[in-house]
Amino acid sequence: MSAGNVARRVTVAEIARLHAEGIPIACLTAYDHPVARILDAAGIPLLLVGDSLGQVVLGYESTVRVSMDEMLHHARAVVRGTEHALIVADLPFLSYATPEEALRNAGRFLREAGVGAVKLEGGVAAVPAIEALVRAGIPVMAHVGWTPQSLHGLGGRTKVQGKDRAQARRIVADALAVQEAGAFAVVLELVPEQLAAEITRRLRIPTIGIGAGAGCSGQIQVITDILGLGTFIPRHARRYADLQNVIADAVRGWAADVAAGSFPGAAESVRMDDAILADVLGTGALDRPDLDAPIPLDRDL
Repeated sequence: MSAGNVARRVTVAEIARLHAEGIPIACLTAYDHPVARILDAAGIPLLLVGDSLGQVVLGYESTVRVSMDEMLHHARAVVRGTEHALIVADLPFLSYATPEEALRNAGRFLREAGVGAVKLEGGVAAVPAIEALVRAGIPVMAHVGWTPQSLHGLGGRTKVQGKDRAQARRIVADALAVQEAGAFAVVLELVPEQLAAEITRRLRIPTIGIGAGAGCSGQIQVITDILGLGTFIPRHARRYADLQNVIADAVRGWAADVAAGSFPGAAESVRMDDAILADVLGTGALDRPDLDAPIPLDRDL
């Protein structure tokens, strides 16, 4: 492949340009190679290898269980499946408790998986980690509002943040703080739409909403939610397909064909030359006919 044909990745500068031009930024999560390949070909500019994979792929009860090694495993697969999208990977729970840990683990994402940026949760409290990463040349997406890694500290169940004065002011302060720390974008999750719109208006960096209304600079959704995979679709998601039933119907159809003996058929099978098979089994023209039971390849003995 010539230098002129090498695929160019979307960069944080490109995301900033989309924001400056008022173009809504479409983002989706991706966790594996085949889905990442499809999303990339569809032109989604930003893919997040979210620690939500703990729940939607690995079957954990929360994102808190996800390890750094698990995140790296899935990030590598997504990067291999894409050519154009900016790949952002979630720093998992307690992997950025100090700036030093943040640098070490974010560095692993860039060096070992090949992602283009990392995401971490938290506002004012995350500023030291964000500043350290940005100084090291690692692009950072922040995440405020409902922060799933803080599930236990926020009451143990998913709920909208910022409906009262104190929470709303804290979220505004968090969003401003991560911007000043150098984040190139910030996810606003489960925030009232009016508050999210006002935060978006006040920031210079793009806001990426999930359950935060249409006033954000862009939107992100969990891919399994929009594809109709899984047993629960949150209120903030919209189902665009019903792959749960499509997959179930396909599997049932295949199993029925196996039971009926119609799979595999000629189209799914390969034949060899009958003369070669006879030679292999010792029943060919060159094998000794005077034996009660032919011996394979006895001419070579």
